[in-house]
Amino acid sequence: MENIEGNAGGQITSGTHQSYWIASTEPLKFEPLSENLNTEVAIVGAGISGLTVAYCLLKSGKKVVVLEDGFIGSGETGRTTAHIANALDDRYSGIESYFGAQGAKYAAESHTSAIDLIEEICTDEAIDCDFRRVDGYLFLHPSDKRKSIEDEYKYTHKAGISTELVMEAPSIKQEGPFLKYPRQAQFHPLKYLNGLAEAVVRMGGEIFTNTHADTIREGIINANGHEVKASYIVVATNTPVNDWFTIHTKQFAYRSYVIAARVPKNAIDVALWWDTGDANSEWPTMPYNYVRTQPLDENNYLLIHGGADHETGQANKDGIREEDRYQQLEAWLREHFPQAGEIRYKWSGQVMEPMDDMAYIGKNPGDDNIYIVTGDSGNGITHGTVAGILISDLINGIPNPWAELYDPSRITLKAMSTLLQEQAKIFSQFKDYLLPSDVKSLSEIRNGEAAIVGGLKKIAVYRDSKGQYHAYSAVCPHMGCVVQWNNDEKSFDCPCHGSRFTCEGKVINGPAKTDLSQVDVPQKA
Repeated sequence: MENIEGNAGGQITSGTHQSYWIASTEPLKFEPLSENLNTEVAIVGAGISGLTVAYCLLKSGKKVVVLEDGFIGSGETGRTTAHIANALDDRYSGIESYFGAQGAKYAAESHTSAIDLIEEICTDEAIDCDFRRVDGYLFLHPSDKRKSIEDEYKYTHKAGISTELVMEAPSIKQEGPFLKYPRQAQFHPLKYLNGLAEAVVRMGGEIFTNTHADTIREGIINANGHEVKASYIVVATNTPVNDWFTIHTKQFAYRSYVIAARVPKNAIDVALWWDTGDANSEWPTMPYNYVRTQPLDENNYLLIHGGADHETGQANKDGIREEDRYQQLEAWLREHFPQAGEIRYKWSGQVMEPMDDMAYIGKNPGDDNIYIVTGDSGNGITHGTVAGILISDLINGIPNPWAELYDPSRITLKAMSTLLQEQAKIFSQFKDYLLPSDVKSLSEIRNGEAAIVGGLKKIAVYRDSKGQYHAYSAVCPHMGCVVQWNNDEKSFDCPCHGSRFTCEGKVINGPAKTDLSQVDVPQKA
């Protein structure tokens, strides 16, 4: 069977499309785990969260082992747009409504500290990753009102961020007002991760790639047929693969889409831009547009634009297919940045949206020495860096004022309506068992595409470029929802909790830990 774009089993990246970051960086891999180990801290996941936690713990004197299913950054860090910001996409007005004025201050303080730490690591470890301080600009979506910008100006100042209300922003074709966030940042996330991984190894940490954690329990990880015993375990896998239920009821998986257009350097200023989000959206978490620049070559930048979000596996709810969302992004980009040239790259990524706007970073509910990092919302780079600071403090017994804000065990009563709304959507997905087959005959499936077929026993059937059928149970091994075919990234996506599988049935996103089980179907349909 062919490997789509050479990405066997999702080891390089979790989708068919390669992000610019993946395409422009040689995959960094280490030896797979091949023996039993004992360590102080074992970390599952080598993205921004896992490697930053490893780095901070090693700096504190801990012995650390990192296990990664694919290669460095092959998860969602390699598919982000890598805005480094204390401008949180859920807004400080909302954060204060959930956590009070002090909670909003801690949110601002922690994300500002994360930006500073990234800059410090780049300097201390001599990581050449295009890191640059830039200003960010928030502006109104057409569905929103000026009061949103004015309120956020007030709440950001209360939280300790010195924003400015201005009527103009560089390069964008958009009327003011704008809320200007000074001293944000951007970088090349894969170059940064590779430098961070090399620093981890120099400091005495061990990293094992192509190493799948089969089971995770207090004190022991089983991976590649071997045991890693650890006093502390950190699960940094975008969404936790150690937890079956609790955390997955408090956060929801979304897919976000990205295009990257070439633009001459002399035609664009370097900045970050975001709008306030579509208040009329079908989705509880309002999709918004976000844009940044990235050096491409001596004469050109990439203008990177993300948005068009929808809940994973549910693109049909708003009537726009996954593969059509790039056209939606391109139309918006050309309207607001007429200087944009040809589209060079496109990809999508997965975002975990917590029910109350803040990530879950800390001790896993019900466990003594297992820690998790998840719920990064649209701020995965800074949330992952906050995790490095906070989890290092927690494991070392150092009091940290941010701990309560990010506590995974928290229950936010004001967010219960969001929780109930999302859970109702999840339970409604079980009606998919009653739906008819996507096709009447397997012969209707085109080469390179797939369909969900069968009666109550649902089967996911992929037809490869040679016309051969490859079939798997369409039941997600996490909690039994029926997966849906994503024709854009050529993956089977679970609409309940965001588990994703390649066209080969191999798991590439949790919370599922195992592949889809193989099923035999006739090759002549």
